[in-house]
Amino acid sequence: MQKLTEHVPVVNWRNRHVIISIVGCGGTGSQIATGMPYLHQALQAAGHPYGLRVFLIDGDRITETNCVRQPFSRSEVGLYKSVVLINRLNLFWGLDWEAVPHFVHCGQDVPDSDFLISCVDTRAARAAIAQVVRLKSRRFHYWLDTGNLADRGQFVLGQPLRKDRKDRAKRLPCVHELFPSIVHGGADKRDHLPACSAAEALDRQEPYINSTVANHVLALLARLFRYGRSPYHGGFVNLATGRVTPLSVDPDVWARMRKQAEKERRHLSR
Repeated sequence: MQKLTEHVPVVNWRNRHVIISIVGCGGTGSQIATGMPYLHQALQAAGHPYGLRVFLIDGDRITETNCVRQPFSRSEVGLYKSVVLINRLNLFWGLDWEAVPHFVHCGQDVPDSDFLISCVDTRAARAAIAQVVRLKSRRFHYWLDTGNLADRGQFVLGQPLRKDRKDRAKRLPCVHELFPSIVHGGADKRDHLPACSAAEALDRQEPYINSTVANHVLALLARLFRYGRSPYHGGFVNLATGRVTPLSVDPDVWARMRKQAEKERRHLSR
């Protein structure tokens, strides 16, 4: 049997819109959303009859601190991030994409999607999404999770594990399967709290870590749509060293990571 070295989507996207739901419209989510119209136009230029249909999902409202690293102005303070962003994109690009101004707690909070992109900043929120994407009553072909610290970040594209999935051997593992602590809500209280001031926000996070991760996410999606395949399904970005390490489509790599993940689960369960 030939070794698996790349992922080839088995979904037929030619006869309908490609549906993308972005959960979280903060630093990374807003940057991904801003890049979506370019991906939409690239698809149409390549002959796709419909392009993208995007949903922005976030129950958070804009604060003054958000105006430092996120694409919001002080005149928008108090408004929903998702509504402000979607209106801006629709007006400028002539689109009819939709905002969903609430947080994700259950399957009814997110439309069925080809790609659910999570850009959340707590483990508890990510754990809720991990539950949603596995629901048998819903359809999520891919879950693309993003996250970052001050000067590092990661993105992982996976296919949610379901009992009715037929291509289990070739399935891309999701982020929580490889990194269990990323959905361990109990660890949230040990993390740094959100910055209360603009100066503190800049001190805790490099200005361009979010846009760097976002551009890698968009590039991965563009490659899947243009070439119909990809040799990687995620990556790790380090702005301090200038390095980007891909997460290869490789069962041997997944096996080693799953072995480490099992040790991590045992440690977390103590």
